[in-house]
Amino acid sequence: MTQSATNIQRAAVIGAGTMGRGIVMSLASAGLEVSWLDNNPSMLAQARGVVADTYAHNMHQGRISEAQAAERLARIIPVEGIEALADVDLVIEAVFENLELKQGIFRELDTRLKPTAILASNTSALDIDAIAAVTRRPEQVLGLHFFSPAHIMKLLEIVRGARTAPAVLEAALELGRQMGKVSVVAGNCKGFIGNRMLHTYVREARMMLLEGAYPHQVDGALQGFGFAMGPFRMYDVVGIDLEWRARELAGKGQDDPAVQVDNRLCALGRFGQKARMGYYRYAEGSRQAEQDPEVDALVLQVSEQLGFDRRDIGAEEILERCLLALVNEGAKILEEGIAASSGDIDTVYLNGYGFPADKGGPMTWADNQGLPAIRTRLEALAERFGAHWQPAALIRRLADSDRRFTDFQQEA
Repeated sequence: MTQSATNIQRAAVIGAGTMGRGIVMSLASAGLEVSWLDNNPSMLAQARGVVADTYAHNMHQGRISEAQAAERLARIIPVEGIEALADVDLVIEAVFENLELKQGIFRELDTRLKPTAILASNTSALDIDAIAAVTRRPEQVLGLHFFSPAHIMKLLEIVRGARTAPAVLEAALELGRQMGKVSVVAGNCKGFIGNRMLHTYVREARMMLLEGAYPHQVDGALQGFGFAMGPFRMYDVVGIDLEWRARELAGKGQDDPAVQVDNRLCALGRFGQKARMGYYRYAEGSRQAEQDPEVDALVLQVSEQLGFDRRDIGAEEILERCLLALVNEGAKILEEGIAASSGDIDTVYLNGYGFPADKGGPMTWADNQGLPAIRTRLEALAERFGAHWQPAALIRRLADSDRRFTDFQQEA
């Protein structure tokens, strides 16, 4: 028996970090009772204090009433042990991005929770099917990828596994509506829609640092195009150390030339805005990013140590490589059925990644450029920088008949 769409009344969240706090607030603010579990009781108590402070701040700002603040906080119930979650309708795991850790939690949840409960992971990139495989209820397992800070960001990627039941997806979509989220269903692959595309975009930005650009130049070009922030400013906000620690735990990826600047910054304790220094420097109590000559010198040093012959890279090339990396990967995602439509891809990028609203999203932007022109520009990049720039098969097909990504949606 699978969960009905109207039946999520009691939820639970595992993890009291930044993501866990935001998810708990999203659920409580939507009227759900939330059991909150973390294996560190003092961290859980501290996190609940942060939530109380957030609700008090919202009350003082006039966003919610004193009664609403009290009601929301009362719905959040710290608990000890997974056995306390036996009767919840939905549990959302929000622990560190480590597959074995998550699988261990899901094994235990499967044995402790009632048979109708939905088990969700907040993973941003890991294999939902590999998580579902350790349970006896893979049809009731899915991804609920919230974006940080989860109580503010509107986007929710709902990730369907190979065996996720339609009623479970329906329940997740209804929950998204209840929380006021913009929900998009994504297929299961590394990074889903948003982060899979982001990987190609960020890789180009990182490679351009090695080839001749500096962080403020890359960010300046993309912010000039209309992005809320460029990739290096974004990494400072979310924490440069998150990917660095994930690579360390996985035991792979640290020798990739593209991440050597990140590695050096992390070795210096420059984890981003929270450390008051990352790609940029931040004054005490300020979120204003200041260009740091020390970082420019480090970029130059790493680049030269890796044997790059540096050159001037202008805003036009920065935009071309970053935007077309997004579009080419988006086309592959669309063709593979990871996204149901180009509109879903645009929704993800407009609501989760700060893509400029007036451009309509990366796929609409590409449609407006004309896919024959996009194909030609990708082929030119492939000649300069290698085979990974070859146009996606879908781009070639649509360009041949002068059609748009939106036309492919109609064929699906």
